[in-house]
Parts: sequence; C-alpha cells; structure tokens
Amino acid sequence: MSKQAGIKVFAPATVGNLAVGFDIMGMALEKPGDELIARFSDKPGIQITAITGAKGKLPKDPLKNTASFAALQFLKHLGEDKLGFEFELHKKMPIGSGLGSSAASAVAGVMAVNELLRRPLEKKELLPFAMQGEFLASGGMHADNVAPSLLGGVLLCSGTQHIDIQRVPTPRGLFAAVLYPHVEVLTRAARKMLSDAVPLKKHIRQSANLGGFIIGMYNSDFDLISRSLQDVIIEPQRQSLIPEFTAAKQAALDAGALGCSISGAGPSIFALCQNSLIAENVGTAMQRIYHNAKVESNLYISAINHEGAIKL
Repeated sequence: MSKQAGIKVFAPATVGNLAVGFDIMGMALEKPGDELIARFSDKPGIQITAITGAKGKLPKDPLKNTASFAALQFLKHLGEDKLGFEFELHKKMPIGSGLGSSAASAVAGVMAVNELLRRPLEKKELLPFAMQGEFLASGGMHADNVAPSLLGGVLLCSGTQHIDIQRVPTPRGLFAAVLYPHVEVLTRAARKMLSDAVPLKKHIRQSANLGGFIIGMYNSDFDLISRSLQDVIIEPQRQSLIPEFTAAKQAALDAGALGCSISGAGPSIFALCQNSLIAENVGTAMQRIYHNAKVESNLYISAINHEGAIKL
C-alpha cells in the first residue's frame, strides 16, 4: 500500500476514580492530552518512528508501547494485521501523573488506525482494544481512564466481563482545577498498599456518597455534589504518598471547591468547581501550597471534555 499524508488525533487526559468511584468512574479533561500522527507504511506492522515529550521513558517497541499495542490488537480483530503503519507519539501530558497518560496513548493508537481505515468500527467499539493497551501499562482491565479519554464526559464504567458504560450528565459551568506536583507515585505501588478489607460503616458511607454524587450531577445540585464528593476508603490510604496533599486539599476547599481528592493513583490532585473563576482561584491556592514547599507543579484549569478523542 502506498504511503499517504499522516493524520493527527488527540486523546485527552482524564481524572480517574473521581473520589467516590474507585476503578469505575472517570472524567475527561480538555487539556492536557496526547497527540499521535499516523500514516500508512509499506512495512507490515506498526513502527514507532518518534516519541516526543516523554524524556526517553517510553519504549518504541510496538509490543511494549500502549499506543501501538492497542492498535495491533485492533488490527488483529479486523484481520488486517498485515497492514503497515508508522506512528509519531507526541506526549503533551506528564507521565506517571495520575492523569491517564498510558490510557490516552492507547486511545490515540486505536483512534488513529480507525480513522486511517475510514472508520470500520464506531468510536465506542474501540474501547476493548484501548483497554488492552491500558492493561499493558497498569496490569488491570479498568475503563475509568480509557473510556472517558475515548468517549468524553463523566462516565460510570461497571462490570468485569462486559463493561457497561453510562454517561453521567454534568451541570452547566462545572470546571476542574487539576494540579500535578512533581513528585513520583507509582500506580502499581499505590494499588498494592490498598487493603482488601473495607469496614462496613465505610462501605455504607462510600456507597451513599457515590449515589449522592451521581444524583447531584443529574440534578445540577451543587450542594449535594459537594456533600457527596468525599472518599472515605481509598484517599485515606493513599494520601501519605503525596506530600502536602492535606494542606492542598484544605486550600482548595477554602477557596470554594465543591470537593477535592486524588486523581487516579496520584500525585495529581483534582478539585471540582462551580465555575471557571472559582476553579482558577482553587488552582492558584493549591499551587501556592506547593510553591511554598519548594515543589514544582503544573496547573490545568479545564471544563469537562464531552467529545473525548478527536481527529485534528
């Protein structure tokens, strides 16, 4: 097959867990995200010709990179694994940040191939292949990052053998302030420290918070969202991994955030806010905590991304 001009796709960063939905809820951000340029090649398989923004941390081996691995699983499903492609992966988001970096790459890979092949599958049908790419990085088949990166919005992802994806409405004006402090938290290590046992009282409270959060989102009830956005199970076990987390969370709440918690496995911290002005004030307040602690950080202020991955 002759070469052609490449196409570019964008897959956004995500906030996994959303405090009350461990492994089952996620939210897409408008920024940051990954960009991937793909084109046909005469050489069968997928070659990663360039990776930028990763500081040498990501492999070009197509069987070890989430973007190419997910795309290869997709091609195998289509019976088109003899086709050839070249990928250029441009990481426009930090790696190991708790913002779904590996998921965004996996989504970008399958999205790009689907576009080049003139969309043999609908967008939502790409999810299982993106999840296989994410599994390569995290060791878990969880859709809470992959699904929102692909499809956008706030999603409830339930089930194991068959993943049910439900879109949760978002109130008009809802914004997120997301702070990425430059400290390292390894996802696998953060998962290993979690206890398998949950006290009944905490389970009841967390279940009530999850239900209240979803109902608050449906009804645009900011007070209910605020009362419900409290993680009583995972956050207490993980917060010690993130320096200054307690102070940053309090600063966010004092500045008007509806709620604040850890994004994914961390170290990023997210706060949901009623509008963009509050989000900016909350973000500045959190960033000030880390500035005073002499820890560098990146701040992202974002509305909810309802489109997910797109062709640019």
